[in-house]
Amino acid sequence: MTSKQRAYLRSLANSIDAIFQIGKNGINDNLIKQLNDALEVRELIKITVLETAPASAKDLSFEISKRTNSITIQVIGNKITLFRQKEKDSKINLPT
Repeated sequence: MTSKQRAYLRSLANSIDAIFQIGKNGINDNLIKQLNDALEVRELIKITVLETAPASAKDLSFEISKRTNSITIQVIGNKITLFRQKEKDSKINLPT
Protein backbone atom coordinates (compact mmCIF):
# COMPACT_ATOMS: atom_id res chain seq x y z
CA MET A 1 0.00 0.00 0.00
CA THR A 2 1.38 3.38 -0.99
CA SER A 3 1.55 6.40 1.30
CA LYS A 4 -0.98 8.17 -0.94
CA GLN A 5 -3.48 5.32 -0.47
CA ARG A 6 -2.84 5.26 3.28
CA ALA A 7 -3.40 9.04 3.47
CA TYR A 8 -6.66 8.66 1.55
CA LEU A 9 -7.89 5.99 3.96
CA ARG A 10 -6.86 8.13 6.95
CA SER A 11 -8.94 10.99 5.56
CA LEU A 12 -11.95 8.67 5.22
CA ALA A 13 -11.43 7.37 8.76
CA ASN A 14 -11.65 10.87 10.25
CA SER A 15 -15.41 10.92 9.82
CA ILE A 16 -16.21 7.46 11.21
CA ASP A 17 -16.75 6.48 14.83
CA ALA A 18 -15.17 3.56 16.64
CA ILE A 19 -17.48 0.54 16.55
CA PHE A 20 -15.48 -1.79 18.82
CA GLN A 21 -13.76 -1.53 22.18
CA ILE A 22 -10.99 -3.71 23.52
CA GLY A 23 -10.89 -3.90 27.30
CA LYS A 24 -9.50 -6.12 30.03
CA ASN A 25 -10.40 -9.34 28.19
CA GLY A 26 -8.13 -8.41 25.29
CA ILE A 27 -8.45 -10.21 21.96
CA ASN A 28 -10.49 -13.41 21.82
CA ASP A 29 -11.96 -15.55 19.04
CA ASN A 30 -15.40 -13.93 19.35
CA LEU A 31 -13.91 -10.44 18.88
CA ILE A 32 -11.93 -11.60 15.82
CA LYS A 33 -15.11 -13.06 14.30
CA GLN A 34 -16.99 -9.79 14.86
CA LEU A 35 -14.10 -7.76 13.42
CA ASN A 36 -14.01 -10.00 10.33
CA ASP A 37 -17.76 -9.53 9.85
CA ALA A 38 -17.46 -5.75 10.24
CA LEU A 39 -14.52 -5.56 7.82
CA GLU A 40 -16.48 -7.59 5.28
CA VAL A 41 -19.35 -5.08 5.40
CA ARG A 42 -17.60 -1.75 6.00
CA GLU A 43 -14.01 -2.32 4.77
CA LEU A 44 -12.73 0.49 7.04
CA ILE A 45 -13.29 0.28 10.81
CA LYS A 46 -12.08 2.03 13.93
CA ILE A 47 -11.43 0.39 17.31
CA THR A 48 -10.95 1.99 20.73
CA VAL A 49 -8.49 0.40 23.15
CA LEU A 50 -9.46 1.01 26.77
CA GLU A 51 -6.94 1.67 29.54
CA THR A 52 -7.71 -1.72 31.07
CA ALA A 53 -6.54 -3.58 27.95
CA PRO A 54 -3.71 -6.07 28.52
CA ALA A 55 -1.43 -4.52 25.87
CA SER A 56 -0.84 -1.24 24.06
CA ALA A 57 -2.90 -0.20 21.05
CA LYS A 58 0.10 -0.67 18.77
CA ASP A 59 0.69 -4.26 19.93
CA LEU A 60 -3.00 -5.09 19.69
CA SER A 61 -3.25 -3.60 16.18
CA PHE A 62 -0.43 -5.86 14.98
CA GLU A 63 -2.13 -8.99 16.34
CA ILE A 64 -5.58 -8.00 15.08
CA SER A 65 -4.37 -7.17 11.57
CA LYS A 66 -2.57 -10.50 11.40
CA ARG A 67 -5.58 -12.52 12.61
CA THR A 68 -8.12 -10.68 10.42
CA ASN A 69 -5.89 -10.43 7.34
CA SER A 70 -6.33 -6.65 7.28
CA ILE A 71 -4.04 -3.63 7.07
CA THR A 72 -3.44 -1.29 10.00
CA ILE A 73 -3.92 2.20 8.58
CA GLN A 74 -3.02 4.11 11.72
CA VAL A 75 -2.74 3.91 15.48
CA ILE A 76 -3.23 7.23 17.23
CA GLY A 77 -3.36 7.18 21.01
CA ASN A 78 -5.91 4.52 21.86
CA LYS A 79 -7.58 4.34 18.42
CA ILE A 80 -6.83 1.72 15.78
CA THR A 81 -7.96 2.04 12.17
CA LEU A 82 -8.10 -1.12 10.04
CA PHE A 83 -8.80 -1.68 6.35
CA ARG A 84 -9.54 -4.78 4.29
CA GLN A 85 -10.77 -4.29 0.75
CA LYS A 86 -13.56 -6.50 -0.58
CA GLU A 87 -12.70 -8.69 -3.50
CA LYS A 88 -15.99 -7.86 -5.24
CA ASP A 89 -18.11 -4.71 -5.14
CA SER A 90 -15.67 -2.63 -3.11
CA LYS A 91 -17.11 0.70 -1.96
CA ILE A 92 -13.70 2.29 -1.42
CA ASN A 93 -11.67 3.00 -4.54
CA LEU A 94 -8.05 3.55 -3.65
CA PRO A 95 -6.04 6.12 -5.64
CA THR A 96 -3.31 4.66 -7.81
